[in-house]
Amino acid sequence: MTRRGLHRLIRHPGPRRKAVVLGALGITVVLGLTATMVPLLADDNLAIPVVADTTATMVAQDGDNSVKTTLATCPARCDGNPRGGRDAVLAFLVTSLPANATNVRATLRVHAWQALNATVTAHASTLDATASRPAPERVSTVLDTVTGVGKGFNEWDVSGLVTGNGIWTVSLAQAGLATRVYWASAENRNADVRPNLVISYSVGTGPTSAPPSATLPPTAEPTRAPVSPSASPSASPTPARPSPSATPPPADSGKCGKVSEKLVPSCGAWWGMYSPTNPATWDHGRAVTDVEAQVGRKFDIVHRYHDFSNTGSNGAFPDTFQQEQMREGRLMFFAWESRVFSSGTVLTWKDVYSGRYDETIDAVAGRIRAVGQPVFIGFDHEPEDEPAKGSDADFVRAWRYVHDRFTAADVRNAVWVWTMMGWSGHYDRYAGLYPGDRYVDWVAWDPYNFHVCNGGTVWKSPSTTIGSFYRWLDEKGLGAGKPRMLAEFGTNFDVNDPNAKRRWFEEFPAALKAHPKIKAAIYFNSPGVTTTTKTCNMTMNHDAASLAGFTAAGRDSYLRQPTGGSR
Repeated sequence: MTRRGLHRLIRHPGPRRKAVVLGALGITVVLGLTATMVPLLADDNLAIPVVADTTATMVAQDGDNSVKTTLATCPARCDGNPRGGRDAVLAFLVTSLPANATNVRATLRVHAWQALNATVTAHASTLDATASRPAPERVSTVLDTVTGVGKGFNEWDVSGLVTGNGIWTVSLAQAGLATRVYWASAENRNADVRPNLVISYSVGTGPTSAPPSATLPPTAEPTRAPVSPSASPSASPTPARPSPSATPPPADSGKCGKVSEKLVPSCGAWWGMYSPTNPATWDHGRAVTDVEAQVGRKFDIVHRYHDFSNTGSNGAFPDTFQQEQMREGRLMFFAWESRVFSSGTVLTWKDVYSGRYDETIDAVAGRIRAVGQPVFIGFDHEPEDEPAKGSDADFVRAWRYVHDRFTAADVRNAVWVWTMMGWSGHYDRYAGLYPGDRYVDWVAWDPYNFHVCNGGTVWKSPSTTIGSFYRWLDEKGLGAGKPRMLAEFGTNFDVNDPNAKRRWFEEFPAALKAHPKIKAAIYFNSPGVTTTTKTCNMTMNHDAASLAGFTAAGRDSYLRQPTGGSR
């Protein structure tokens, strides 16, 4: 890469876009994208994919229903079993309703494979949709009833439950037929039959109601109360409840939905996003939620770059936007750069380890400690591309110095991510840039399918794009045993093949599965990574086909963790 880190300095303006969520209904992407170019109108629709589902049952042999491709409903006496009752439990995360939405209507749609003479009632649920087999609950608030299950999608009006943004859980209870009805679940291979929630609304002047108090899933409070920062930060974060469990799974459990204390998911991978902020608003929250609305899901990880100014959103992190994102269940990745964005000042690594910036380091350490939940942090990503900052040995010394000050400040929730370019031209340097296993929790690199963006002509598949440095790490044993991350990744499009970028995204989950040590992938959705031209655009949403492919990738079960941000 030859971009010399310009994306760390330049803010790229862009048009405001209406929040249109593309969900499992297969809504035409072209229409959705076209709609983003006009002012917000009344009676918009949101199609929200299910974020977690399970079958509530008392039957032991039903196993882990939260990972099955089907849901089941059945009365209490089912198939001759007097305790065979089953309810389908579905949870939806609504984040895209505008504050002035009125006349909100919500329709639950769940697919059945055959028509059956059964009555199925939808009711508000307090069950955990991520649990393997929760016990059925007594029907509470009845929302709507379907009399006679139809082949294909069946619909229930759940407007009485979904009153605004938040997490909403519905249970389906069956009567009238004493044998099971099977429904498609979120894990079904055919995305077109997965459950979804269709929301329509008009635009008014009043705010939507507050999100519900239910969480998905409930998580433990920190076992140790956060210690007050030693320095007085310019913005004290509000402690947020940790989204992941701090308890790592047993080595042989094979269970999904667990997260280690170093934020490693027990299976699959986190799906993350870096999206630049529009300088017309400096709304760092919308920089993420606008993209989430387009792809129909929340991201597990939000990646932002910060500097050593220790002021404002650039330096006094986590800021209020990030605190809110953490409260909503996302993980933060703070990429901390030894420079000052506003002035363009570049610090040397000697400046850092000389003690000149101890006050800044200690203030950041105090704010992160006060967060009360694990966060990703990296010091000077891609240092091999920073010759003005010093030698490789200077980088290692600066990294260890910052890390040691965090340790001295009793910061136990910082998860350290060592991020390289991963370019073969620097393979001979990486061992000398590695701070050591004691100082690194994750090993990361920034692979791109540049195609013609860098003057070449080679189109690299996802596996080729991410595979070279992956294999080199295996061969050299650098960071052996550490989880791996794509701290940035991206692809150009092919002007001669309009669907090439879409296919690249659709193939990406399979490439991750073939490289299982990669436990997180963060898209760098900024035109600042290269010069954007008629043949070069690395953003994931620069056209309808690209957005459709990226949306499809984000629906893959490998990238939909049952804990964290992605529900």
